[in-house]
Amino acid sequence: MEHYAGIDVSVKASSVCVVDATGKIVREGKVPTEPTALIAWFSSLGLKLVRIGLEAGPFSQWLYPAMKEAGLAVELLETRHVRNAFKTMAVKTDRKDARGIAELMRVGWFRPVHCKSMAAQETRVMLGARALVQSKLCDIEMSLRGLLRNFGLKVGRTTPTRFAGRIKELVAGHPSLEIVAESLLLVHEVLLREFKSVAKFSCPQKFSHFLLVQQWLYDGQDCIVHVST
Repeated sequence: MEHYAGIDVSVKASSVCVVDATGKIVREGKVPTEPTALIAWFSSLGLKLVRIGLEAGPFSQWLYPAMKEAGLAVELLETRHVRNAFKTMAVKTDRKDARGIAELMRVGWFRPVHCKSMAAQETRVMLGARALVQSKLCDIEMSLRGLLRNFGLKVGRTTPTRFAGRIKELVAGHPSLEIVAESLLLVHEVLLREFKSVAKFSCPQKFSHFLLVQQWLYDGQDCIVHVST
């Protein structure tokens, strides 16, 4: 008889449910959220698993390729589709979610999604880290501009390398502002250095499959850099 399974992934342990073609629960359990543990658990069943449902999420990018490589018929499911299917549940638990995913596999009411490659995930992480450092760098600059504006000190148009010098020039002769500016400029210096480092490694030329990247300039301009493949 054909069987279907659903996995509800959690940080430490995932709930797993296996049903037969009639919808009867054959096996349930808690399995450590590790590819090797899940593969071993399914292999130990000795059942013909037609489909194994895995909801798309942070851990699914890690679990899905390993399970697929092990020969398991795993399907990556669209999150919103699964959530809509479970709206009628009076009480939601990990166990019930696993059972629900198994039922979706049995009746075929699911929408598979593509799992990003490791190279694509690395590109996303690098660009995400770059954007994070850049946003904090901009926060420091805008905060300094706002603080000095209260004293009638206008920073005006600057460049990343000239920003610190312009701030020191404005706060000269204001003891309290000099203390605040010195601390924030130290943070700015570190962020600027690390931003350049991250930007160097996340350069779009290093990722031939990444066709378009948006580069934010400190002077407020926007430019779109096209990368040929």
